[in-house]
Amino acid sequence: MQAIRFATYLAPNLYPTYYYVAHYVGEKVGMPTTLIVGHAFSEFAEGQVDVAFICGLPYVNMADEPSCPIELLVAPLLLGERYQHRPVYFSDVVGRRESTYTSFEDLQGCKWAYNQRESHSGWNNVCYSMLERGRTLDYCGELIETGSHLRSIGQVLDGQADATAVDSQVLDVLFANDSRVAAELRVIDMLGPSSIPPVVIARRVDEHLKRAIGEALLSMHNDPLAARTLAAGAIERFVKVSDRDYWDIRMIRDRAGAVNSALLAE
Repeated sequence: MQAIRFATYLAPNLYPTYYYVAHYVGEKVGMPTTLIVGHAFSEFAEGQVDVAFICGLPYVNMADEPSCPIELLVAPLLLGERYQHRPVYFSDVVGRRESTYTSFEDLQGCKWAYNQRESHSGWNNVCYSMLERGRTLDYCGELIETGSHLRSIGQVLDGQADATAVDSQVLDVLFANDSRVAAELRVIDMLGPSSIPPVVIARRVDEHLKRAIGEALLSMHNDPLAARTLAAGAIERFVKVSDRDYWDIRMIRDRAGAVNSALLAE
């Protein structure tokens, strides 16, 4: 029996949660599952990935292609009052606890770490938030591309960067599991909310199997063990979403495009 191939394109500290989710789905639909760390979104079109946990920005980029290989399946609701039981998250702006920064507006001349330009929370939303304030990212003194949210946090902790913007789910899980990091960092500001990274499925997957996978995800919070494992990943449960829920990310992407183009040309 062929396995359902899951992939995560999100931060490594969410891997244990999504490994369990993949295993749970396999048990419910009666098929083996695997979970890999995704490297390129072309893996969908190439038939290497069936279901994936991805950032909202690459989702809308792929969804806008004429031959989009994926469709939305579900999205998580995160635990915490600020999420208001909605499928949203924030770009948490973090710095060292002893820093003098008190808001996003204080970052002039700082060393700014970011994960990658394909990230909504780490790049796209930051560009847009600068634009809203009449600035561009050259307002910061230096831009440091790190490759991941966790590396960005490491740069801030080590003093190589002054601040960064991080997916709030990633930060919630990190703070819950590492008291040292929680003690040494603080959230300076919150950008958002934005539509949360969804779970997507390849269009080529059999429709009956798509429904079975979706139903397993939507009901897993009713299983006490599954609910505890989801909570360890800061997830309350999964809910249905549609493409229109991601128009905020499209709008932010399009308005911030000029900033991205200018910086990429440097």
